[in-house]
Amino acid sequence: MDEQKEPKKQTRSFLKGALILSIAGFFVKGIGFLNWIILSRVLGAEGIGLYQMAYPVYLLALSLSSAGLPVAISIITAEKLARGDYRGAGRVFQVSLSVLTLTGFLLSLAVWTGADFLIELKLIRDPRAYYSILALAPAIFFVTLLSSFRGYLQGWQRMTPTAVSQVVEQLLRVATMLIFASMLLPKGLEYAAAGATFGAAPGAAAGLMVLIYYYWQVRSEAKAKIAAQPKEIQQEPIWTIVRRLVLLALPVSVSDLMLPVVSNLDLLIVPGRLEDAGYSVSQATELFGHLTGMAVPLVNLTTILTAAMATSLVPAISAAYAVGDTQGVKSRIATAVRISHMVTLPAFAVLLILAAPIADMVYHAPQAGRPLEIMAVSVFLLGLHQVTTGVLQGMGHTTVPLMNMGLSALAKVILNWLLVGLPALGIAGAALATVADIGLAAVLNLYFLHRYSGFHLAIGELWRPALAATAMGIVMYGMYGEVARLAGNNFATIASFAVGVAVYTGALIIAGGLQQADLEQVPMIGRPMLRVLRRMGFFPSK
Repeated sequence: MDEQKEPKKQTRSFLKGALILSIAGFFVKGIGFLNWIILSRVLGAEGIGLYQMAYPVYLLALSLSSAGLPVAISIITAEKLARGDYRGAGRVFQVSLSVLTLTGFLLSLAVWTGADFLIELKLIRDPRAYYSILALAPAIFFVTLLSSFRGYLQGWQRMTPTAVSQVVEQLLRVATMLIFASMLLPKGLEYAAAGATFGAAPGAAAGLMVLIYYYWQVRSEAKAKIAAQPKEIQQEPIWTIVRRLVLLALPVSVSDLMLPVVSNLDLLIVPGRLEDAGYSVSQATELFGHLTGMAVPLVNLTTILTAAMATSLVPAISAAYAVGDTQGVKSRIATAVRISHMVTLPAFAVLLILAAPIADMVYHAPQAGRPLEIMAVSVFLLGLHQVTTGVLQGMGHTTVPLMNMGLSALAKVILNWLLVGLPALGIAGAALATVADIGLAAVLNLYFLHRYSGFHLAIGELWRPALAATAMGIVMYGMYGEVARLAGNNFATIASFAVGVAVYTGALIIAGGLQQADLEQVPMIGRPMLRVLRRMGFFPSK
């Protein structure tokens, strides 16, 4: 697991992909957050409600048509490229594109023709959402095609196309949503909501055009390598490729479907148990909003880098695993887990110490600080879960994370029922159940990761960032109260966070958790950071 044995080029390539996806992720979420604020003012609560009624239909259709396939395509493509089978990699893309073109068209058609049916059966309670469902149908086709290109390019370990397409897709989607919603508002709220939902289609089409551009670049490179490829490499039959795609993609698809299922179970259990604990209906609704609408999004925001790392890990692990490079697999795992610790432990400290101030600054709801404070530890656990899921998927064990998610979700349901109904806990019980859910899934992933690769979590790699995060937390705790009395909550929160980051960085370097060689391996920002830290006296100047 000595990551110094990993070739520098491979390390930089893997980290570069994760960093590019992280930057795109922050940008996309930031634009989405601003869009939601503006759109809420344009449509109002009722219009947003119509939008939200149609969107689950769209997500379900996408899950049926393409979810999991980008991961499967990425795995098989990376395996074939690692073995030098460039013709086979192209064949995987051609087969997957054909399958997804068909499924995307059929699902788009089903949503378009089935909108009336959903209204008549009262699965969609408000008939005005009919136009929003119709407006989302074209997007299903484009997003399904888009997933095939993303999976193939990720198999080449090219993460820039995915990142650029995500940004372009989001920009055009948001612009279209706001323009059409505003234009159609005079015709009626149902038309304005449909205009907003229609934004998904041109956004996805724009993202697809970006990916096609990058695909043609890779295709030129692949043609040259195919010409030099030995003819004796046997090509898999089409049905064998389709079978492998389905077997790898199906567990990932079911995992994606489990997220809304678990959310709906929370909706069924938590508010009702809060009422059993003595809260009124309105109080239960408010507390549920603090947890699911405020605390959970902030936790997810802090794990953008680890989520990006998981995506970048899949083809990197597949490539090494396909050629029997056991040391390469272990080295990539160690690199990813170590970076996960370095990112999630300080994020845990921030949310633990500044939970209420952050909730007040972002949402004007300091009461949301209570569940956020409890869920702070889930940042570390979620990062570990994301990374280990990416590794297991890259090794071809896509069923394992699904089984682990299922067991942890069952535990969450039981704990929600038991804990939320206790008056002494209330919504804190739901936060604890969420932590247990993520923690159990992470531990189970680690067990199977050790079983399949021999990797084990090194405590020696954990204590240094943990010590630095502790120093960070102590400084933020002592600083916030004094500054808040003088300058108010928002300034004190931002200042405490900024000083805390500086303390964490310094403490991590002093503890030996961040070394000069680490920064030299980080693409784009590593060397500039190293120059700044040298001026500050942390590293000796060359």
